[in-house]
Formats: sequence, structure tokens, C-alpha cells
Amino acid sequence: MNKEAALHSIVKESIIDLIKNGEYQTNTKLPTEAEFCKIYGVSRTTVRTALQQLNVEGYIYRVQGKGTFVSENKVKQFLSSTVEKFSEQVTMQGKNPSTKVISLKVIEANATLAKLFKQNIGDPVNKLERIRYVNDIPLQYEIAFLPWYKTPGLNIEACEKSLFKVLETQFNLKVKKTVEHLEFSLADDSISDKLDVPNGSPCFSLETYTYETDGSVIEFSKTLFRGDRAHFVIERNY
Repeated sequence: MNKEAALHSIVKESIIDLIKNGEYQTNTKLPTEAEFCKIYGVSRTTVRTALQQLNVEGYIYRVQGKGTFVSENKVKQFLSSTVEKFSEQVTMQGKNPSTKVISLKVIEANATLAKLFKQNIGDPVNKLERIRYVNDIPLQYEIAFLPWYKTPGLNIEACEKSLFKVLETQFNLKVKKTVEHLEFSLADDSISDKLDVPNGSPCFSLETYTYETDGSVIEFSKTLFRGDRAHFVIERNY
């Protein structure tokens, strides 16, 4: 790591610490680049690089002609064992959750889905697309697939609430466990439009396999989270 890179990392981490400990409050204006240069004794290039990274990572935001401000706290998503639904997790953080179904249709199973659901290629599968919001700001875009023969009559209104609850109450399907795979991703044109972020913005990509009590897969989904708004928490008990 060269000297310049080391300096902007130090400045960036220092500002993050000040945000986390409350020195810089949510939606308050940060010092100017020139003021940060004096505070840290570094060049404007170093400060600008640090602020650009903080902006991409969602810690700060810029308002044209007014300056740079501290973003709201990221939305925590708990990946450890939990019974709380998305809405409950968000509500517990003092935020307002909502879900919008943008598409629900029946498609033909391709080879991957047919193998996953133990069906034949061409068998009907429900394809559900949803966007979840926090305080009316899009946080995640999800595509879910469910075998039609187990979930006939799936409707949009029900899917704007808890899908797992729908599976249990409407179809008598009990979810036993989920297996999730989390990776880093970048927003393409489609995702950037749905999540209201610039093309190429950092995202978290989460693939989820949902299993019934008999061990069969009842749902497969892929969810894209805004990297500047989501914060994942993993708890392990020993």
C-alpha cells in the first residue's frame, strides 16, 4: 500500500469512527474538504478519495451546493437464527418497512428449477418479483421461484406481507430451514433502476434455498441489497 492510499484509509476510518460514536450526527453537515485537510494534515486529494469511498459505502451523502452530510444508519439484516420477519427486524430499528410486488406470473421450469423442485422441464413455476422499502427508500430487490403444484393461487396481496406465513396458512407448508449464500455484486442497468442507485453501485447478492420439514425445496430466491443501505449481522453462540 502506497503512502497516499494509507493516508486516505486512515482518514476514512477516522470519520467512520466519529460517525459511529455520535460525534457526527445523522443528517448533519460534515466539515468541508479544506477543513478536513487541516484536521488531518493531509492533501485535498487524500480527503476527496476518503469522502468518495464513504459516499459509495453509504456513510455520507452529498447535496449539490450545500455540502456533505451524514447518512442515516444502515438497516441491519440478521443472518443468524431468528424468527423475526423483515418487517419486524426493520420496525425494531425504528424504521417503516413496506413491500411492493412488481410481478407475479407462472413460467415454465428450466433445467435448474426442475432439478431443484424435482419436477420436469416445462412444468409450471411461480415467479415472484418484489421490492422491499425502508422509509420509502428501496433496500432490496428479490426474485423468488416456487413450484406451482404446491402453491397454486398465490396472489399479489398476500405476497406483499410475509411469504412464509402465506406458505403456512394458505398452503399448509411448514418451513423448516433456509440455506443462504451471500456474495458481493455490482448493480447492472436493471438493478440500478429498481433500487434507485447508479449503475455499478456495490450490492450484496443473497441466494436463499427454503426447505420444508420433509427436506424438499419449496422456494429459491435471489435478493439484491443496496450496499449503501444494508448492514449484515451474524451471531454465533458457543
